[in-house]
Amino acid sequence: MSTVGFMCRPAGAGEYSPASAWPAATSDPSVTSARPGPSLHTQHDYTRHVNRRTDEVTPPREAEGDEGDAGVPEVGGRRLALDVHARLRAMILSGELPPGSTLLQAGMARRLGVSRTPMREAFRLLQEEGLIDARPDQRARVRAVDPEDLDAVYGARIMLEALAVATTVRTIGEDDLDRMDDALRRMREHAGDERPDEWYAAHREFHRTATRAVGPYLHRMMDSLAEHSERYIRLAQLGVPGAWARAHQEHEALLTALRARDEAKARQVVARHLARTALSVMADVAPEHEPTATRSALRIVAGERD
Repeated sequence: MSTVGFMCRPAGAGEYSPASAWPAATSDPSVTSARPGPSLHTQHDYTRHVNRRTDEVTPPREAEGDEGDAGVPEVGGRRLALDVHARLRAMILSGELPPGSTLLQAGMARRLGVSRTPMREAFRLLQEEGLIDARPDQRARVRAVDPEDLDAVYGARIMLEALAVATTVRTIGEDDLDRMDDALRRMREHAGDERPDEWYAAHREFHRTATRAVGPYLHRMMDSLAEHSERYIRLAQLGVPGAWARAHQEHEALLTALRARDEAKARQVVARHLARTALSVMADVAPEHEPTATRSALRIVAGERD
């Protein structure tokens, strides 16, 4: 599992919109490469985070008779826009909407059963995060993998998670170790199967438990970076032979180091585990790019000198 800008969206439970509130996804020719999306997931602190960024933004009121809105239920308000944004964001980060996919506001609004007002706001938030390139004609395209973004995200993850496991190893209890062991079992069970969401849920739990001793501010940064990394993890799993098995070995090694209370080994394992994902994807999508941040962070954690 240069200056880096953190988008502090924590992963957590609570305040999700019930899946039953959303009609079943339907095929729409205006949405290129889009398959029916996952259930809507909105993290408990994420609403507060986006509200801080958009306190002065009021989505424009939909004009009566706006084309494409007829017969579509309107749940209303900023919360709906945040929920729509969260669902689209999850679809992009998971690879369900792959790089290069063309999105139409009207088509996506029909697909999710909402009007264009929350969809416009969701597109705006996705563009702010650099996940899509929006155009004035209400079309948008999912951005391709940016090697500089990949390098910056993983350089930051290596530094922060190495610090977090070094802090956690001193106080981690048997209950936490058992929880990690169970998450590891579930990852092994769902590796490469038809339910990738189960694997990702177990993977998030494993890393979050391994870094649980740090405070909420640092956890928010790590959660945001980890979520941003999911599209890169998916690329590594699809493009690198043996990626599932190697990842499982590295997770087992981290759990072993934490059980042994071996701080140096835990830091080294998590740093190499994260760097391997970044370097594997970089070699596939941009072999000409030098991953300076990732390699520098790896050297710092390992205590090596240039």
